[in-house]
Amino acid sequence: MNRNEIRACIEEVGIFPAVRVTSAELAHFAATSVYEAGIPVVEITLTVPGAVDVIGQLANQYPDLIVGGGTVLDAEMAKRCLDAGARFLTSPGLVPEVVEFALRNDVVIIPGALTPSEVIAAWKAGVDFVKIFPCAPVGGARYIRALKIPLPQIPLIASGGVDQITARDFILAGASAIGIGAELMPREALQTRKKEWIHELARRFSAIVRNARETMSAV
Repeated sequence: MNRNEIRACIEEVGIFPAVRVTSAELAHFAATSVYEAGIPVVEITLTVPGAVDVIGQLANQYPDLIVGGGTVLDAEMAKRCLDAGARFLTSPGLVPEVVEFALRNDVVIIPGALTPSEVIAAWKAGVDFVKIFPCAPVGGARYIRALKIPLPQIPLIASGGVDQITARDFILAGASAIGIGAELMPREALQTRKKEWIHELARRFSAIVRNARETMSAV
């Protein structure tokens, strides 16, 4: 898949799972569970021990899984992720050298931002999406809506404070996708290896996104 196709897939799925756990084995289990539940996108954060190896394993094992590296803070780590098979890169803030690396290599790049100035700076740098993080402390869905009014052309991923109660509101507010971690992959579900628990949550979030979009299209 090329950059445009990956970008389109992320937007179509509307769910952007982020795996941030304490071991490579748990990360692989979490990503596999999400993929088997029908969500073909997953971010492995570099805070996971052996994260680059996990990215490589997933990329080789599931060629149609769009796996990416998260919390990428410099070009060196960006290159390691890309060499392992990552198809997108994310960071919690705007890191110019990571954005420049991604653009040179034609890979999807999703930096974090919070203020309007940061969102505009990221968009002007040529990124694919801007991840609004953390959403909850600054107003949640209301903040996404406030950003989209003057900046409707910028695709936003809402992250931080998204759960089954708030997910619909984030989509209705204009988020292209919702970033979810523990609410999709609960710690207990991972520790006890209960894939069916994660599968059920994936179905619920997918239905929430789908129904919210149907509501928007009917207006």
